[in-house]
Amino acid sequence: MQQVFGVIGKSGSGKTTLIEAMLPWFAQRKLQTAVIKHSHHQLSFEPPHKDSARFRAAGAREVIVASPYQYAVFHSLHEQPEPSLFELVGRLSPVDLVLVEGYRQADVPRIEVHRPSRGIDPVYKENQGVIAIVTDDEVIDCPLPQLDLNSPDSVAEFIAVHLQLKL
Repeated sequence: MQQVFGVIGKSGSGKTTLIEAMLPWFAQRKLQTAVIKHSHHQLSFEPPHKDSARFRAAGAREVIVASPYQYAVFHSLHEQPEPSLFELVGRLSPVDLVLVEGYRQADVPRIEVHRPSRGIDPVYKENQGVIAIVTDDEVIDCPLPQLDLNSPDSVAEFIAVHLQLKL
């Protein structure tokens, strides 16, 4: 089973920016990493008049767009239930680490990105899987380790050590 680690936090807290900033640290250590991001919104991948969008609109359940440089799989649920995080992980090519943005209730270890200056309560108190807080300021009365949001390399190292990844 691939190692899966979550990054959660309220909207606008910096989850995507943190993940993006950590990816080079993993790559420099030859760790292959994949990212799964959960969204609560309807996804739009290209303008409606483009070929793959037209195929999906016409009823195709899955469309693959491929080039010599990359490919993308578009899978329409057509009123089927949303797949679980682990079903999506199972669709990935094997990697050393899957970083997950969102999926707060999935049974994976996770960090919470929290900015006290925003005046929004952190979610770690209601989420058993949070093992550390990543913050730009001290979170008062928090029993969890607090990592510096402005040091993504140290956050990446924390994840690697926690998961016992071979560096």
